[in-house]
Amino acid sequence: MENTAQLSQTMDQIIISPEQLLAHWQGHRGLTRRLIEAYPDEHFFSYTLGGMRPCSALIDEVLQMADQSMQGVVTGEWPSFGEGAEAAPKATTKEQVLADWDRVTEKINAHWQQIPLARFQEVDKAFGLYEGPIYWFLLYLIDNEIHHRGQAYVYLRTLGVEPPAFWDRPQV
Repeated sequence: MENTAQLSQTMDQIIISPEQLLAHWQGHRGLTRRLIEAYPDEHFFSYTLGGMRPCSALIDEVLQMADQSMQGVVTGEWPSFGEGAEAAPKATTKEQVLADWDRVTEKINAHWQQIPLARFQEVDKAFGLYEGPIYWFLLYLIDNEIHHRGQAYVYLRTLGVEPPAFWDRPQV
């Protein structure tokens, strides 16, 4: 009974549930996926502006961060950032990037269900670099994706392509 009371008290203090946070993140991931689809193939790996990296490199970072984070979020066992990344071949087509995007989305969904509620408040050091509560790190992953998507929006506009509406993030 005490555990139930403690969990109830904890839930009363939560502003957003883990399920709502996941839906929010997946809404952003869906929007970023639509941006990748809209990006002209001939510019995806090469077009740059103002010293920024090509869109493919921005998306690769977002993918790598999300892909490598889920084990650490669940277990506290973090690889060094980029560990094993050299073993996986980098995508050379937009279709491969989209397939990787879908694979990571499924990985996030599968691992999310394994995160104990208390884990969101635990302080950890992600990749041995970023120290803070797990919820903070998850928000960082979302913020990083939004940041890079914003850069890609600028690219699309300079290429004369209308990007997907930034507010169109259906909750999944």
